[in-house]
Amino acid sequence: MSAHKDQNRGSFSSKFAVIAATAGSAVGLGNIWRFPYLAGENGGGAFLLVYLLCVVIMGIPVMTSEFVIGRAAQRNAYGAFKKLQPKNHRWHYVGILGIAAAFMILAFYTTVAGWTLEYFFQSVTGNLFKPDGDYATVFNEFSSGSVRPVIWFLVFMGLTGFVIVSGVENGIEKYSKILMPLLFVLLIVLAIRSVTFDGAGEGLKFLFKPDMSKISGDVFLKALGQAFFSLSIGMGTLITYGSYIKKEDNLATSAAWITLVDTMIAIIAGIAIFPALFAFGGSPSSGPGLVFAVLPEIFEQMPLGSVFAALFFILLSIAALTSTISILEVVVAYLV
Repeated sequence: MSAHKDQNRGSFSSKFAVIAATAGSAVGLGNIWRFPYLAGENGGGAFLLVYLLCVVIMGIPVMTSEFVIGRAAQRNAYGAFKKLQPKNHRWHYVGILGIAAAFMILAFYTTVAGWTLEYFFQSVTGNLFKPDGDYATVFNEFSSGSVRPVIWFLVFMGLTGFVIVSGVENGIEKYSKILMPLLFVLLIVLAIRSVTFDGAGEGLKFLFKPDMSKISGDVFLKALGQAFFSLSIGMGTLITYGSYIKKEDNLATSAAWITLVDTMIAIIAGIAIFPALFAFGGSPSSGPGLVFAVLPEIFEQMPLGSVFAALFFILLSIAALTSTISILEVVVAYLV
């Protein structure tokens, strides 16, 4: 399609803009929704230790490589492989696979992101907390519905599209500069509140004291998958963003900073969730429903619980938005 339409290609105005926008791609549901429940299911500290090894040994080098491909070709994921491939080779099909992956991940992201908007709406309207406290049933009934999830899905897609059509510098860069610091501040507020509960120490111990007996091949596989998922590796996002990076910017340094920010937010998310979870007797192995089925019960037992719930779910919505912006940008860059 548009493999050669790069003469008017935009660029990020500064190294900070590169880090903010690309970290906005990396930081999302993977950090705040997926990382805690995977850590909870796989030994807490043991999973965290293996995850850190994966992001350092595999994450940073692969991210740098994708940046190199994008900047060298000055094209989208498809066009980059088409331009750089040796004669009579078909490496551009790898770019097509990345774009296809972006389509599939976008469907997943926007669906779950719609859930976060629903829970934020319920928080601010005072309808989040239920008398019977059966939040797992409430979540299952909502997520399996055919009306509200679709409405929130469409709302979220509209928000993402609005940012994308604004363009690179006026869109992705502008909103990432606002959203990323706000995301960080909101998460720190929740983490500070979480560690002040009686019994919160058990949650911190679970997250930071690895039980080496829980490390297995399955844990390594899940940690590596989480590292790639969280860092947006393999879906064309980083190649597309790399094409917007100026020649004078150091790609390896940018990749290291992005990985650091991404990992810090995942760890802070763990600090925000596990101490409160243990303090109120929750189970760390609650699975994908950890955020939506378990945390409302925790917020209900907190002073100013509605306020903290609203903060948390708008934070999760912001994280999802920054990721969907970058995923949709892969598709838009291919078309234009």
